Amino acid sequence: MKWSEFFTSSVGKKFVMGMTGLFLIAFLIVHVGVNACIFATIFNPDDNGEMFNKAAHFMGATVVIRILELGLFAGFFIHIIQGLLLEFQNRRKRGVAYQVSMGNRGSKWYSRSMGLLGTIILLFLIIHWKQFWVPSRFTGVEETIIDGKPVHDLFSLMKSTFSALWVVLLYVVACISLAYHLLHGFQSAFRSIGLHNTKYLKMANAVGVAFSIIVPLLFALMPVSMYLHWVQ
Repeated sequence: MKWSEFFTSSVGKKFVMGMTGLFLIAFLIVHVGVNACIFATIFNPDDNGEMFNKAAHFMGATVVIRILELGLFAGFFIHIIQGLLLEFQNRRKRGVAYQVSMGNRGSKWYSRSMGLLGTIILLFLIIHWKQFWVPSRFTGVEETIIDGKPVHDLFSLMKSTFSALWVVLLYVVACISLAYHLLHGFQSAFRSIGLHNTKYLKMANAVGVAFSIIVPLLFALMPVSMYLHWVQ
């Protein structure tokens, strides 16, 4: 089989989904780690977002990371496009729906709803990019001085953005969708790249469940904490 045929086949599409999924999982780990720096204000009231702004400035000013940022966008779009193609392909194969729905006996509802969950996450990402990425890269963000150097005051931008209840609710819904998406996607990514050993699959499933709870919960706590003034 030629490489071009492999990547257009069902197996090839799933492999691409798995690889891009693992890449995006790595991004989530870095992103949640940087964003969690906002909680430094809880332990040090004098921090005033300095740790977070330092971390965000490092991510935005480092050339290698800026290059990886382009790969990140490519990974998002490839993952989304391949996911939609697989969803349409699976729907065509199923043809007429079963007369008696098997429900969760066949598969979990979130496994059957990856297209819907992915669409919700995509819509959220567009809003998220507009609120944070576009200002920090193009339209400008107010600056603060840290260690004698001007840096973007993204901490203040977060506080301002998360002062609106509808934004907080949007982020919480998106985080719930991400949690269910990861519950299926985490272990599925390892299967798609060829992991079939029962022992390691069980390990991947266990890590995946923990990851699917902890990471989205941390993301959701950020807007909630700022809205409720736990972080200020």
